Amino acid sequence: MRLGASVIAVPRAHRPLGRARGYESPRRWQWLLALTLVCIAGPGATQTKVVLLGTGFPRPDPNAWGPATAVVVGDRTFLVDAGVGVERRMAAAHLPINGPTALFITHLHSDHTLGLADLILTSWVMQRPGPLPAFGPPGLQPMVDHLMAAYAVDLKVRTEGLEHETLDRSRVDVHEIHPGVIYDSAGVKVTAFRVDHGPLAAYGYRFDTPGRVVVISGDTRPSEDLVKASKGADVLVHEVYSGSHLKVENRPGGDDWPAYMKSLHTSDVELGALAERIHPKLLVLTHIIRMGATDEEMLAAVRQGFKGDVVMGRDLGEY
Repeated sequence: MRLGASVIAVPRAHRPLGRARGYESPRRWQWLLALTLVCIAGPGATQTKVVLLGTGFPRPDPNAWGPATAVVVGDRTFLVDAGVGVERRMAAAHLPINGPTALFITHLHSDHTLGLADLILTSWVMQRPGPLPAFGPPGLQPMVDHLMAAYAVDLKVRTEGLEHETLDRSRVDVHEIHPGVIYDSAGVKVTAFRVDHGPLAAYGYRFDTPGRVVVISGDTRPSEDLVKASKGADVLVHEVYSGSHLKVENRPGGDDWPAYMKSLHTSDVELGALAERIHPKLLVLTHIIRMGATDEEMLAAVRQGFKGDVVMGRDLGEY
């Protein structure tokens, strides 16, 4: 706690009609408490940044690890997705390896969840202070249950042996979600919205923080729900593929590759048109499926429609 921080005077709110004198809205007091904590901690406590921990997709690339994005608000870390290597990427970004404040899974495709066991168990061994709050689509609970069952031997040895770990801290508090506000604490509100990623239940997330509004698309084709949810966004983190390099591939199922991409993902040209409707202050590309395209080609395609600031995301890039 930093003493001597400036104090902001807050005007007295009007009392709601029909309430007894002395009544104060609980919501008002929650807001005042969050504001007071911000004032005491100082301006640095509310700074919000986006850290791309992994910008890849299923094809292994040593320069683009599994999908994972951190929204860092002061000393709190909110993690979206848990791709391969997520804990090591957290360490490389100097973020807490003993667990994020909360985890948000966009959908249950393997590339977005292969690091889930790593996140659960490694952060536990690194002294996570308590159960891990995890939010995601239906099916997340059985996924977590199966992972914990798969590591039953590890859990037993670490809790009954000389490491003296506790099972309670290994737990994951899973919240299977529906569209709407799913998290609201100390000035950070997270709203889930549906996106279109084929037969899978898939979500994007909007983070309203004291400093910025950050929207993360997850995997999706162009989505009207995303456009609505992104109103007023400072940063839009969105998946992308190269439309000009999309073609039939010489492999089993390769004939349907273009149809698959067009029905489940967003091309660079489509993203430019989408972003021009949203007008984020910054567009960050991630989950980048190049298929041989250069960064310059993809950025030029986005800029056909979007006239604002856009960057090609990089692992460990901060925005």
